[in-house]
Amino acid sequence: MGTWIFLIVLVVAVVAVGAVVVSARRKRELADAREDALRWYERLGGQVMNLAGDAPAVRQALADAGERYTAAGAQLERSTSVRQYELVRETALEGLAYARAARVALGIDPGPDLPPLAGARAGRLTREREVDVQGHRFRAGPNPADATPYYYPGGQVAGRGVPAGWYSEPWWKTALVAGAWGVGSLLVFDALFSPSWGDSGYDAGYNAGFDQGYDAGTDADQSGDGGDPGDGGDPGDTGDAGFGDFGGDDFGGGDFGGDFGGDF
Repeated sequence: MGTWIFLIVLVVAVVAVGAVVVSARRKRELADAREDALRWYERLGGQVMNLAGDAPAVRQALADAGERYTAAGAQLERSTSVRQYELVRETALEGLAYARAARVALGIDPGPDLPPLAGARAGRLTREREVDVQGHRFRAGPNPADATPYYYPGGQVAGRGVPAGWYSEPWWKTALVAGAWGVGSLLVFDALFSPSWGDSGYDAGYNAGFDQGYDAGTDADQSGDGGDPGDGGDPGDTGDAGFGDFGGDDFGGGDFGGDFGGDF
């Protein structure tokens, strides 16, 4: 009887010690995550407070950095887990990327490289681009200019990779807010990053991955029985080819106008 009691007490003691160790480790991990997030947040605050400039690219980059600083501060107050502090860190790093862009636009040393952003796998622009989409001109390039004052640090936007660079308009913001691309924004994306540009800074990696995925899907489709294609039927009137009111005098309305009207 005494042996059983001793074993029970021993098991309870081991479990209690294990619980204390696990709890202490979790508290330490939480404290470390908070300190890391706070370090980047405070660094961003210093950049936002001390940088200023009148050039459009500088003002816009600093406005975006300030927006991330405010967002990171709100997240920091609510955070209670390691994951939440990691999100604070990511928001602060985004802000620092904008602050770094502002320093580039000011012509001063951008400072040390930042840790890569979680979603920044889309590469960066390495050459100037200029396209017309339904009569509206869009520009993009690797360097700030009055014609391209909007910086984007690069990342996945609603499942598509937008490379880091400077743009004439923030056409990706609709997808960031809504979580899905509008038709007009997709037209701009396809025009700016079509394979015809073919530079190594963005298209080589992105399009190679896309082609591999496409080929794999095509091979899988062709391996099965195609079935009876059936009667194609009467094509009828082609109408507007699915674009609705994009052309002519209706450019300002419809989906395209809806996507761009709010942001631009």
